[in-house]
Amino acid sequence: MKKTVFFLSLIASLNLMSFIETGSIAPNFKLTDSYGKKISLSDFKGQRVILEWTNHGCPFVEKHYKTGNMQSTQIVAKDNNYIWLSIISSAEGAQGHVTPSEANQLTSSRSAIPSHVLFDPEGDVGKNYGAKTTPHMYIINEIGELKYQGAIDDAGGRGFMFKDLSQSKNYVKKAIKEINQNREISHPATKPYGCSVKYKS
Repeated sequence: MKKTVFFLSLIASLNLMSFIETGSIAPNFKLTDSYGKKISLSDFKGQRVILEWTNHGCPFVEKHYKTGNMQSTQIVAKDNNYIWLSIISSAEGAQGHVTPSEANQLTSSRSAIPSHVLFDPEGDVGKNYGAKTTPHMYIINEIGELKYQGAIDDAGGRGFMFKDLSQSKNYVKKAIKEINQNREISHPATKPYGCSVKYKS
């Protein structure tokens, strides 16, 4: 009986998740950042934006930051004038939920360079975007079109913790390069991997 209830609850939760087609207009949202400022996606109209769903307690996220893989991707994004929004959708009391000061400490200690760290404790934005894992990456162009969604790279799957991430194919870096060259993105949607987003139940 307990298993049946669990699976019904899981299905109900999944049914709340949206799916946004690559090439469609990314939904606007407004969230509070780690400095208490209200930030809307529409604030960056005319600019390119990267969304990164994150959870510092997730071992996948931890490895991406510990090895510098996420930071090197942030540097490429910054060098190409992208806005980088790190979004925390972990519910209060769940893994990955942090206070604003803890978020700022994490940013500093990891030498990360997001434009803003945003809080989505109710999970509305994450579910609207269909964010399933941490990390889960999205690239939005200057006219608001979703150009890429999925994994940061192709290192997911069995043996992830033993892989050299510097040898992986970084989908985000490649998409940035292709967008700059006005080319079609080779992999506009990939399967994200990592920990499940710790949404409010």
